[in-house]
Amino acid sequence: MAQAIQKITLSAARDIPFNKLVLSQQNVRKIKAGVSIEDLAEDIAHRGLLTSLNVRPELDDDGNETGIYRIPAGGRRYRALERLVAQKRLAKTAGVPCIVSKGETLEVEDSLAENVQRVSLHPLDQFRTFQTLREQGLGEEEIAARFFVSVATVRQRLRLASVSPRLLDLYAEDEMTLEQIMALSITNDHVRQEQVWDTVSRSHSREPYYIRRLLTETAIRASDRRAVYVGIETYEAAGGSTMRDLFDQDQGGWLQDPALLEQLVMEKLKADAEAIQVSEGWKWVETAFDFPYGHTSGLRRFYGEQAEMTEDELARYDATRAEYDKLDAEYAEADEYSEATEQKLEELGSELDRLNDRPYVFDPQEVTRGGVFVSLGASGELKIERGFVRPEDEPMAEIDPSGDDDFDISDHRSAAGGEGTQPDDEDETIKPLPDRLVLDLTAARTIALRNALANNPVIAFVAVLHAFVLKTFYVYGSDSCLEVTLQSARFSQTPGLGDTVWAKEIDQRHDGWGQDLPKDPNDLWDFLIKLDEVSRQALFAHCASLSVNAVIEPWNKRARAIAHAEQLARSIGFDLVEAGWVPTADNYLGRVTKARILQAVREAKGDQAAELIGHLKKTDMAREAERLITGCGWLPEPLRMTVEEGTIEGDDVGDTIGSDELEAISEAQDLPAFLLQEPETSSDDTGDAESGIDGEHLAAAE
Repeated sequence: MAQAIQKITLSAARDIPFNKLVLSQQNVRKIKAGVSIEDLAEDIAHRGLLTSLNVRPELDDDGNETGIYRIPAGGRRYRALERLVAQKRLAKTAGVPCIVSKGETLEVEDSLAENVQRVSLHPLDQFRTFQTLREQGLGEEEIAARFFVSVATVRQRLRLASVSPRLLDLYAEDEMTLEQIMALSITNDHVRQEQVWDTVSRSHSREPYYIRRLLTETAIRASDRRAVYVGIETYEAAGGSTMRDLFDQDQGGWLQDPALLEQLVMEKLKADAEAIQVSEGWKWVETAFDFPYGHTSGLRRFYGEQAEMTEDELARYDATRAEYDKLDAEYAEADEYSEATEQKLEELGSELDRLNDRPYVFDPQEVTRGGVFVSLGASGELKIERGFVRPEDEPMAEIDPSGDDDFDISDHRSAAGGEGTQPDDEDETIKPLPDRLVLDLTAARTIALRNALANNPVIAFVAVLHAFVLKTFYVYGSDSCLEVTLQSARFSQTPGLGDTVWAKEIDQRHDGWGQDLPKDPNDLWDFLIKLDEVSRQALFAHCASLSVNAVIEPWNKRARAIAHAEQLARSIGFDLVEAGWVPTADNYLGRVTKARILQAVREAKGDQAAELIGHLKKTDMAREAERLITGCGWLPEPLRMTVEEGTIEGDDVGDTIGSDELEAISEAQDLPAFLLQEPETSSDDTGDAESGIDGEHLAAAE
């Protein structure tokens, strides 16, 4: 006979006065977690007690109920009610909804079961509920206040709820992670979200940073100098849209309309440049995002003089300097740190800097034939390079070397009647010397002067420095009697050189000397003679450094020059890694084949790291490779120093081997392998070609 199914009887619910309830010592929750008691009390005050307490009657020794009820499950709710009673917002005798257990199980078991059997709300349900509340009229601030979270948290939840419904369904089925949904929420474009997810779902890399990269690859960061220069408000007012990442530091987001941004930049740049030209009176002004490195080559530059301080400014400067020095000396002897003193010193220092940073005043005549280059600095500020004169704008007297009134050999030719003309001894008038005689006399003087100069190293150094400075700073200035040339390659074909820390240091040093040197090249010699030895050597090194050219060109590998460049680098302890060069997608990794990218990663990080990115497309592979090998000190082959295994002295072997053999041995020892091999062409499996400095430098790069 079938056994009857036993019916379940649920415990009864009843209201019990608060003052009849006590906490059970069997409650398993001992550690504070989740919503605070204070927030839970406010929630109960707002919407009432949503969940009853689980209680058991307390019995005396005879097994009779005492009227007191213990709470094995619901301790936090009890503490919240207790807080409301203490605040006199709830009466002590107020009825509290309770489930009175029959006591057939242990109290500690009931407490554990209530917490273990509870299932947390799926995050997606919370996101969608916040969205429903907003649709029903609640603002973000009000939602945040009711659920005791920050407004930023509410905005994050609402952003997640706005992701493509198809992708949210995948998240609900645990086919996506919360971090991936967060990454996809950067954009509100559902089509783009789905395209990116379909792409990464077919890839081995589904990391959130990779999703963000794909979503922002055609956008411009708000921290980009163009965006900083124009301003996000101006860009958005012109109709531009911005993506924001509410879950990570995005530095202001990404601008999605690069064409609009560049249009706004050029319009503002031209307006600012025209304002400078009109207000300062320059003949011409040129504008660009960036000018190629060496764009001022061939132009003479003149410098302004800093305006003198007025009597009031000078008095204020002296008083501020005295106050700063006194306070600094007192603080140096103090035993304790003082924030107020630090702040005061900073304020005084800023005032001194403001008084020192006075505007430069240019010669009005020079301004009328000079010009300005206006571009964008690295931080989005205007970069203004003033005081350049084009050759065609130079005064004729300055560019025509024949205008020397002191000595013109052509006058002697015409007056003497040619080289073969003999002086007429009977003529009492003094005629110009014959050309040949002048040549012979000055040749003798030159030889004697050479000998004298060779015996005076100090003046010889000044003479060479004089020639260098004339060529470096004056361009169309006076000539030197030394036939010493100084050339400086421009490298304008290589993008980004002007933004490097090295180029900025060179420009800063060049401008500093330009301010100090005399305006008239005829005064340069006396200036150099009076200059102290340390400054003279520093100026010499600056001029000489500008002539260094270690570029390997596809049509001219310059093997001996490159070998000498390595000797020079070793002599000064030069290390390109220490100087700050790192391989990036822009300067190397994105301009070579996938095979070379993998080779770079393999050499820097090992085979395992190379295998991690082997499946990626070239663009993504280059970016991942940049991330992997940053900080490893890896250099491409053309930038590596060759290992010096010893040198051969020409004096020791010159008698035993020919000059051609000696030259070959020297090259074999000093040159890197890639300079001794014929250039090879290679192609990527995707058809990508390695590009060099200007699209033709494959041989140089490889």
